[in-house]
Amino acid sequence: MADAPTVKNIERLTARLISPADPVKLIPLAGPSDGSPTSVFFEIWEPGGAQPDNSHPDSVEIFIVLSGEAEATSDEHTTPLRQGDVLILPKGSVHKIRNTSATERLYTVTVMTVDNEGSMPHGFEHLVTSGTPTTLDDEDKAALFARYLPQAAA
Repeated sequence: MADAPTVKNIERLTARLISPADPVKLIPLAGPSDGSPTSVFFEIWEPGGAQPDNSHPDSVEIFIVLSGEAEATSDEHTTPLRQGDVLILPKGSVHKIRNTSATERLYTVTVMTVDNEGSMPHGFEHLVTSGTPTTLDDEDKAALFARYLPQAAA
């Protein structure tokens, strides 16, 4: 008999900070704990926020920009990002994403093709899920879940 599919309700998932002062919230959507070799996250950058330079020697990392503007640096290359862009970072690149807005958050869906267990203890999903729990405010919920958008008066 085949394994049953996994279904998660996104409103019940926990946002995390890799470290308590981190300006980027991550919400794990799928990963090795679900039987998937691919890790998928929602990521939310505070205005001006950036992650530190990082690299994944065994994984391509893909960012789909849902809203906001950013600058991506990958090795010696720098490129602007905006809503609708898809950034594909090659294996082993040293990269970082920086929210270039001083007032608006940056929202992405991030896909890591393998969990990089070889490059960090227990893999990237474990690094995120071991982080500090945090909450989504009304702005985050409106950006991620259409049902939270203000409804126009009829």
